[in-house]
Amino acid sequence: QLQLVESGGGLVKPGGSLRLSCTASGSSGGISDYQYFAIAWFRQNPGKGREAVACISSIDGTTNYADSMKGRFTISRDNAKNTAYLQMNSLTPEDTAVYSCAAKEYYSCAYYFVEGDFTSWGQGTQVTISS
Repeated sequence: QLQLVESGGGLVKPGGSLRLSCTASGSSGGISDYQYFAIAWFRQNPGKGREAVACISSIDGTTNYADSMKGRFTISRDNAKNTAYLQMNSLTPEDTAVYSCAAKEYYSCAYYFVEGDFTSWGQGTQVTISS
């Protein structure tokens, strides 16, 4: 498993942008194994279930997005820094949530990604979109 720490959340006006980071440490085989972990972002508001946002696969880096995020959000990763990113553009108040990253070893996001598949989770970072 990995230990994951999110950063980059904050208060942004509608139409603005944010970049979230998810930095990993402590994989059982050494952090060089980071490339073998898929990384996904999920978000949650109080009283609502967790919603899938985006995922980037292990090994080949295939990406997948929830429909409402396509064209606005971009997930990427820098394996040399053990960090994944979520670039969020054209933000609306409906994007307000706690955003959490999650990791799963040897996982492809190519066709789907669901929270129950992921075994390591960060604490989350608050994103608030308000004028």
